[in-house]
Amino acid sequence: MIPDRLPIPSATYRLQFNKHFTFRQARDLVPYLRELGISHVYASPFFRAGPGSLHGYDIGDHNELNPEIGTRAEYEEFVAELHAHGLGQIVDFVPNHMGIGSPVNTWWTDVLENGPSSVFAPHFDIDWRPLKSDLNNRVLLPILGDQYGRVLERGEFKLEFESGAFFLRYFETRLPIAPRTYALILVPALLKLAEMGVTEDFQAEFQSVITALEHLPPRTETDPEKIAERLREKEIIKRRLLRRCDECPQLVEAINTTLREIEGRPGDARSFDAFDELLTAQAYRLSFWRVAAEEINYRRFFDINELAAIRVELPEVFEATHRLLLELIASGSLDGVRIDHVDGLWNPAEYLALLQSRASGLLPGRDKKLPMYLVVEKILLGDERLRPDWPVHGTTGYEFANQVIRLLTDPAAEKALTESYAKFTGSQASFTETAYHRKQLVMRLALASEINVLAFMLDRLSEKNRWYRDFTLNALTTAVREVIACFPVYRTYVTPDQEPSAEDALAVRRAVRLAERRNPGIERSMFDFLGEILLKKFPENIDEQTRAEHMHFVMKFQQCTGPIMAKGVEDTSFYIYNRLVALNEVGGEPHHFAVSQEKFFSECAARLREHPHCMLATSTHDTKRSEDVRTRIAALSELATEWRKALRRWQTINRRHKREIEGEMAPDANEEYLIYQTLLGTWPLGPMDRAARADYLGRIQQYLIKAIKEAKVNSSWVQPNEEWENAVREFVAKLLRAGANRFLDNFKLLAERVAQLGMVNSLAQTVLKATVPGMPDTYQGTELWDFSLVDPDNRRLVDYQARRAALSSLAEAAPAVLLKEWRDGRVKLHVTQRLLNFRRNHAALFMQGSFSSLNTTGVFRDSCVAFMRRAEAVALVVIVPRLTARIGFPPVGELWGDTALEWPEEFVGREVCELFTGARFVISETAHAVASLLRELPVAVYVLD
Repeated sequence: MIPDRLPIPSATYRLQFNKHFTFRQARDLVPYLRELGISHVYASPFFRAGPGSLHGYDIGDHNELNPEIGTRAEYEEFVAELHAHGLGQIVDFVPNHMGIGSPVNTWWTDVLENGPSSVFAPHFDIDWRPLKSDLNNRVLLPILGDQYGRVLERGEFKLEFESGAFFLRYFETRLPIAPRTYALILVPALLKLAEMGVTEDFQAEFQSVITALEHLPPRTETDPEKIAERLREKEIIKRRLLRRCDECPQLVEAINTTLREIEGRPGDARSFDAFDELLTAQAYRLSFWRVAAEEINYRRFFDINELAAIRVELPEVFEATHRLLLELIASGSLDGVRIDHVDGLWNPAEYLALLQSRASGLLPGRDKKLPMYLVVEKILLGDERLRPDWPVHGTTGYEFANQVIRLLTDPAAEKALTESYAKFTGSQASFTETAYHRKQLVMRLALASEINVLAFMLDRLSEKNRWYRDFTLNALTTAVREVIACFPVYRTYVTPDQEPSAEDALAVRRAVRLAERRNPGIERSMFDFLGEILLKKFPENIDEQTRAEHMHFVMKFQQCTGPIMAKGVEDTSFYIYNRLVALNEVGGEPHHFAVSQEKFFSECAARLREHPHCMLATSTHDTKRSEDVRTRIAALSELATEWRKALRRWQTINRRHKREIEGEMAPDANEEYLIYQTLLGTWPLGPMDRAARADYLGRIQQYLIKAIKEAKVNSSWVQPNEEWENAVREFVAKLLRAGANRFLDNFKLLAERVAQLGMVNSLAQTVLKATVPGMPDTYQGTELWDFSLVDPDNRRLVDYQARRAALSSLAEAAPAVLLKEWRDGRVKLHVTQRLLNFRRNHAALFMQGSFSSLNTTGVFRDSCVAFMRRAEAVALVVIVPRLTARIGFPPVGELWGDTALEWPEEFVGREVCELFTGARFVISETAHAVASLLRELPVAVYVLD
């Protein structure tokens, strides 16, 4: 009998939907997921995105399913299959932005056609009065592959006429022409009609169409009645124009001839004047994509020009974007939601409360505050906690991924690895300094427009205060940059109706104080002025309008700090500071090397108190390296001496493979250091034939070029250095060439040791994720070993046929055999299946059960992690290893020496069953040798019921 699905997931499985993995394929996968122990599918965004989207975050219409993924009927068949097997579904939802790179987004198309007069203009976060006056009432579109004038005079712009409307074509991009500017095309066409002998009556009728266009309300009109008039009349005029064309073929000929004339002739610059006039009259301004960062006037998702922010804080925008989502919740198709990039929202707490409120009305009988399972993509740094007033079950689990990898990292190796890294690269730069300077770089380049807007807003505020009106714009711009560069968290959450929290006040004050110390030559009062505004310490004598302007600045500032942190740290610094890249994960803090068992346990206890259903992730669609790559690289902390010697040896062997470029050796030492860690983390477990070797080489080369571009040191996305990139490709190819290869012969020795330790680490990580407080998520395919790197590598199609076969084989496989044959990954699958099915059948134990650490004694006590979960009559004791290079491989049986676990008193005299092996025995005394508890596998879970 299939039980009803759980209201709160016991275990999720992330599926990446796109044209290569559809609802039909997901439906066929449901029985496998059920057998694996999954309670809920965790779906990537499946709403209508741009054609060919492989991720779904470029949503063009929130209220349609993506046709490339499947029809509504196919979706409902998938949901029915889930429910038939007792599974539920949560979906990744994107409320912060929309994709604007294709005509799928009809809202954006309407904005481009009608400017501020578009009914959808308020939906987007567009500054119609930007700093550059030439952009007043226009949107900057940085879509060109070269300077505008060059593109124009090369004849790359084309004009099209269809269904009574005109469009601009630029390769695959099609943009609307503003209706009032049709006259620039139709007037010359009217003159041609006279030459063609068309009757005066028809010419008069056609002239009336042109006259109607000239009387349309201008696109700057924002009065609702005028907007409605414009919307109505422009469509009537288009239909009239289409009828005139149907009645008179000469008119079609005249229009097409005019279009070709306007398009100009390459080599004749003056022939493009009319086209330039037409384009200048549009509601958008076309520009070269590389030079638009300082002037772009719509808020983006980070620095991605094709993703425009929407104002979901407006009730009409919330309703317009959530209609289908709420419908699926009401129908029971969806059991929960994951909110993407919550820090990009104007007021996250308000948005989340509204979403839960709407869900409450659709789900009668549920908890009023948390009627629906809801998690947010939120990165917490340091001791930061998720805000207690947010009605959510927790985050998507980045913090757990970083906590567990730091638990598996040897703290005693920090000094040795730091010295090895500094000696190899010749750099003493700390991560903190790297992050500070890279955030500054991002603010001067990719996100310059956001900083300029904030600086001008702050300048206007200072002009209204006699204490601060002498501050110059340049100085205020510097202050804004410096404070953001010193920000210790992604953002604060100050709102108009509440006083700043203690956490927000601390973050702002820390940033201001650090900015002051870094800039002793700048007037301190300038930083104080900014800090006071950010904490709502506005002048007492200001009027309500000025107070609103101050608050508007605070809210805009808060929306900017997160993207700058993400671009400067995650997407830049993480590719530069390569001391131990297992720590360079989304939400990670690489300068914090390792955590003790005590610290790890305290974080678990805090999670149980605050968000017991928080998602726990180890691999995601966004991780820089998969969970198994990180556990391998973390093992280098246990092999610090071997690692240092190997680096020296490999550097000598491979020096001849480098290429000199303008006096520098490519790859540079820092890139070479990254290459060796990457190879150790991803090296295949079995022999490679020619095809497999070529595939592996291609993956590594693709990853390294992306890493180099993201680092922005020797190449970048904006200014690619192809010579340098080719040198890196060649270097890696020579490292991996078949045949006699001194490097590979030596490399494989350390790679084998790292793979063994990484395997043990991965099993420990898998068990911890499924047993500590929280809800485990499995990223697609990672139930077997997965050695993927950052996207697109981690979004490759998963071989589910192999996983089904592996799962079927477990019934006949003894645990000792699985460990012996660990390279095939079935030991990880076995552990995963047993734990996830146990979780599903004992939901209360994991959702409400207590958590407490257990004591260990003996020579390897620090390598034994043990704790207990208890709920009423059921108890669970978990034992996993860490830092096992000192113990031996595999770390089972007598290798543990005198290490012992101290059982809770209530276990003595009771029988326990080990979950992975089925072994049963009676606990005869409190102290029990770990050698017998971990006799067959390196991990164990003992059940008392």
